[in-house]
Amino acid sequence: MSQLADRSESWPVVASTDLHRDGWVVAFRSDQVTTPQDPEGQSFRRLVMEHPGAAMVLAIDEDERVFCLKQYRHPAQTRFVELPAGICDHPGEDPLDVAIRELREEAELEATEWHHLLSVWASPGVSEERHHFYLARGLTRTDRGDFLLEHEEADMETLWVPLDELREAILDGRVTDGPVALAVLAHDARFGTR
Repeated sequence: MSQLADRSESWPVVASTDLHRDGWVVAFRSDQVTTPQDPEGQSFRRLVMEHPGAAMVLAIDEDERVFCLKQYRHPAQTRFVELPAGICDHPGEDPLDVAIRELREEAELEATEWHHLLSVWASPGVSEERHHFYLARGLTRTDRGDFLLEHEEADMETLWVPLDELREAILDGRVTDGPVALAVLAHDARFGTR
């Protein structure tokens, strides 16, 4: 087996300054970093977006259709085809629990079968955010409980898309949300295409 792997490592931070911090999900800070080889040497600035991470759900029904959302995302000024997803709201929260919750809240679905597809760093050059991807099968309808859709979520559209059609839309550039592409391609790599 290959020894190819990322490894956890932390370089010395000699100063850290909050640039933005409030009650919302992300914070932004500036760290002054030095190298481990020269911790007393000249430091350099790195900006860090703090984010607790998120879980995404590739929910596929018995007809090989994927439950998708269409949701507006202001930074990109685009309404994206997306998957049910949500933030790991509480420190130490299991991403699978987040995936189960988000499938219920956003799709009004529950699943009897869950598979972890992969976990990745969203953009490690600037962010602490990790994405955890799950495949959900054995889907049945449920209600979203006391969860209320607000803001962009209140304007979401839902649709069922054949997996083959979604894959084709990703590969020809019509569907461009990174998490959707990662989830579908990870599914194909693990379970093959049908």
